[in-house]
Amino acid sequence: MKTLYIECNMGAAGDMLTAALLDLVPDRDETVNKINSFGIPGVEVSAETSVKCGITGTGVSVRVNGVEEISEDVDVHEHEHSHDHEHEHDHDHDHEHEHGHDHEHGHDHEHEHSHEHDHEHSHDHDHEHSHDHDHEHGHDHSHPHTHHHHTGMHEVKHIIEEMDIPNKVKEDAIEVYGLIAEAESKAHGKSVDEIHFHEVGNKDAIADIVNVCYLINEIAPDRIVVSPVHVGSGQVRCAHGILPVPAPATAHILKGVPIYGGRVRGELCTPTGAALLKHFADSFGDMPIMNVTAIGYGMGKKDFEDANCVRVMMSETEDKTKEIYELNCNIDDMSGEAIGYAVTQLLNKGALDVFTTPVYMKKNRPGTMVTVLCKGENKEELVREIFAHTSTIGIREHKCNRYELERNIREIDSPYGKVSVKDVSGFGVERTKVEAEDIMRIAKEEGKSFEEVKDNIKTN
Repeated sequence: MKTLYIECNMGAAGDMLTAALLDLVPDRDETVNKINSFGIPGVEVSAETSVKCGITGTGVSVRVNGVEEISEDVDVHEHEHSHDHEHEHDHDHDHEHEHGHDHEHGHDHEHEHSHEHDHEHSHDHDHEHSHDHDHEHGHDHSHPHTHHHHTGMHEVKHIIEEMDIPNKVKEDAIEVYGLIAEAESKAHGKSVDEIHFHEVGNKDAIADIVNVCYLINEIAPDRIVVSPVHVGSGQVRCAHGILPVPAPATAHILKGVPIYGGRVRGELCTPTGAALLKHFADSFGDMPIMNVTAIGYGMGKKDFEDANCVRVMMSETEDKTKEIYELNCNIDDMSGEAIGYAVTQLLNKGALDVFTTPVYMKKNRPGTMVTVLCKGENKEELVREIFAHTSTIGIREHKCNRYELERNIREIDSPYGKVSVKDVSGFGVERTKVEAEDIMRIAKEEGKSFEEVKDNIKTN
């Protein structure tokens, strides 16, 4: 099994995810050339080596008609006292930015006809602004690519469907963009059909999304696990005023996902990054047991005290773990027969295992601790069964990781005919054994002992 673990301790943005995944492919430059052949008009992707806090990784730039979006987090106090940001007047295309082309946040129809004027005053982290700060805020309208057109989900789908990419990549990209459009609609109180994206910013957002979907398709992990997401902290100014981090659309997308803030001031997780994680993650949590074979670092453009990067780890031969629950209760007023019946009922209701342990309870009373192992989906039913079939008045719950060996059942020929054999492997262990039920059946039929039958069956 191939497991991909994505570590988002410094947030997540589309370009950072792209860069990290590029570290996992055999030939980074060849893959970038392939990405540039997809056919997004006017878009060029480049990758270069980047170093953060002494760690070497990959940085990605996306240019639309030769221009890379410039985006800069500004402390809320600076916003309040200096709304005319320094980066409005700084057109150095190599200026460092963190989230770059991830701010594809939508416009509603009310802003469509006054776009140029609105953008002069809303280039901060409003979820109605778009990416190309150097060319969207009216600084230089002589450039041919500053036409302020808007595209909605229908146009986005058309652009993606016309690209020279596998159908699975198209499907994933459209679904990711759908998450963003749905979140924007909730944030703005508009329907999805009313949400529009600015053309220039929309192109580099499409590039980010398609690039990540393509790389995931190429790497083809069997499972993707994502760490809790660092979203940043503080506040950001938008056209409607000052908003908290995470911004509204990002917060909508990350519902149900473990997130946290921290001391870093600014927006670390963008809607594009959030939507990509939400779409692809099979689960969110700590790193599973892995035999790591490849590591990638996707670098942001800004420098913080902590390394501004997304880290990915690939495991080719990952050993399996599953999340299970352990339910415990102590009993001192039931007979052995009654406890045995309760154990049987709990196993019949889907418990993975049930066992008992002698314990001493209050007033030195001898008692029995009943332990039930179960899957999360069976937990509530088994809690009811424990209360129904035991005299306990309280149940303790613990969430556990269960380490499991891979299991495979096969049939072999034996001196007694066909028997079932179980092969198990993982964690450096390989074992084979005949199923006990077959041994007991044969021993009864042949009038032999269990051990004698077992020794006469060769599993190899």
